[in-house]
Amino acid sequence: MKQAVLLATLAPLASLSGVQANADIWITAIWDDFKEAVDCASCQALLGGLKLVADFGESFLQDVLTGVCDISGAEDSDVCSGIIAAEGPAVYYSLRNLELGSHTAKTFCSNLVGLCDYPAVRPYNLPFPSPKPKTSRPPPSGKPPIKVVHFSDTHVDLFYETGSSFDCTKPICCRAYTEDDAPGKTSSPCGPWGNAKCDPPRQLQQSMMNAIASLDPAFSIYTGDVAAHDVWEITKAEVLEDFNVTYGAMESTLGLVYAAIGNHDAAPLNLFPTTNIPSTYNPQWAYDTLTTAWQALTSNNPAISTAKEYGSYSALHKNTKLRIISYNSMFYYKYNFFSYEEPMAFDPDGQLAWLISELSAAESASERVWLIAHIPSGNADHFHDYSHYLDQIVERYEATIAGLFFGHTHTDEFQISYSDYEHRTWDTATGMGYVAPSMTPTSGPPSFRVYEVDPVTFAVLDFTQFIANITDLKTEPQWVEYYSAKKAYGSKLEVPFQGGELTPAFWHNVTVAMEKDDALFQEFWARRTRGFEVPGCEGDCVSNEICALRGADAQYNCVEITPGFSFEKREERSVLLEKRSQPECNHAGMAPLLVKIAHRASLAREMECYMESEW
Repeated sequence: MKQAVLLATLAPLASLSGVQANADIWITAIWDDFKEAVDCASCQALLGGLKLVADFGESFLQDVLTGVCDISGAEDSDVCSGIIAAEGPAVYYSLRNLELGSHTAKTFCSNLVGLCDYPAVRPYNLPFPSPKPKTSRPPPSGKPPIKVVHFSDTHVDLFYETGSSFDCTKPICCRAYTEDDAPGKTSSPCGPWGNAKCDPPRQLQQSMMNAIASLDPAFSIYTGDVAAHDVWEITKAEVLEDFNVTYGAMESTLGLVYAAIGNHDAAPLNLFPTTNIPSTYNPQWAYDTLTTAWQALTSNNPAISTAKEYGSYSALHKNTKLRIISYNSMFYYKYNFFSYEEPMAFDPDGQLAWLISELSAAESASERVWLIAHIPSGNADHFHDYSHYLDQIVERYEATIAGLFFGHTHTDEFQISYSDYEHRTWDTATGMGYVAPSMTPTSGPPSFRVYEVDPVTFAVLDFTQFIANITDLKTEPQWVEYYSAKKAYGSKLEVPFQGGELTPAFWHNVTVAMEKDDALFQEFWARRTRGFEVPGCEGDCVSNEICALRGADAQYNCVEITPGFSFEKREERSVLLEKRSQPECNHAGMAPLLVKIAHRASLAREMECYMESEW
């Protein structure tokens, strides 16, 4: 966008900056800007208007955004005000430092409103201490496998009330928000073990952990998100109690667990600043509490040998050659407003350099590594730049990294890394990322996963997904096997799988089989939500979803944003995005709220145009 055009677009709003701060005037002006935001240029103008509002102060910005949210009807009034009050300070900080038309501003408009083409990945020379050696993934040892359990996104709701309404207007239900929602008065009572429109009660979590313990795993991994989705009213005290309940249950029931930090593991959610941001915004209390919990979970195994501040650590599993590295993926999360620095850092808080250092040490010691984090690096929620840098690290240490393990999406998925994304074939597949579904039932039956793992190479040989039916049960749910990866896909390959490691090449060949056999793809697609409300997926949808499985480097995951689309296309895309991302953790918070406001604004503008044409 040329500077002259931008200034002309901003002129009407700039003239308001000289008048007395009047929230009503600015609410109307910003709402109009949302309605006019149809391409990258007008999105930059919207940002310019918000920057002018921010000049009147943090509280004034929050008042204006709350008023715009109320006009849009994107959420109930208390949800609007609560979310904006919680995350408003981060938005204020980001806007005050944002430069219109910059890489950061365009990334902002691409990620949060979908109106700018995603900026090209910025080149960055990663500090690898040595060239890639001529080694390959070690062959299976042939020894009996060990069991490792992977669970994620528990989101226990400490205020869940059995018998309260599951049909409400809030982001989560099963609470008595009104008298009509109370047990005995609602016609839509939730059961004792949970509901698809609610985060789960603590007894469901305990039931799952009992089921995991009965399998006697060697250890477990937990990929984050403890707190519930009451993001408009959640407090530090509530999150701390969530930590106490969930991590306390792990310690008493499961024993050894390696965990990662999730975007809901602080209040406000999503906001994890680097040390470049003023310390007043830093959720150090969350980092400290989680570090204490993680150390307690490994009390019988002095594993956390190398810790990095701010939610990351490296742990050598006792008496083995397995190193588990847990990193803070929130630095790379598009809904973390503190990530929109000016300019955006190439390596926030040096975490990528730390990862390389740990992987290099593991390589020298002939160790295998599991990388665990909350947000899949190839997911649409991940910044492209950092996804590309992480993927370069995976490619460099492909012989050392046995696997990557994620949560966040609440769905059953995977992602493959390649040495050559222009030629994604079985022999260029270099890394495998496993994305485990959630315990919270908002995207399907609660679930956990059991990996069969080679005890020497720590390669994944198979996994079995477990689920539980929680519908209208009076007794504790039964956790049953849902499917085995080897059984579901092994015989479908062009050359049937004979056993051994589920390598990146194996999973690439699974995607090839999906391309040739739509029934196989549809089976995968249904398993994604454990058979719950499975959306239709045909034609381009199938191609794009398979592309996403082959897109551990997010710039190649076929999630494209086209600037300058019409209102009809904008509405269609907004609905598509809402349906595609519904099961994920990104349906609550300030950034998704802005997306909803933008969508409602486009509908309002369309209606105004229709009325004008009729008049």
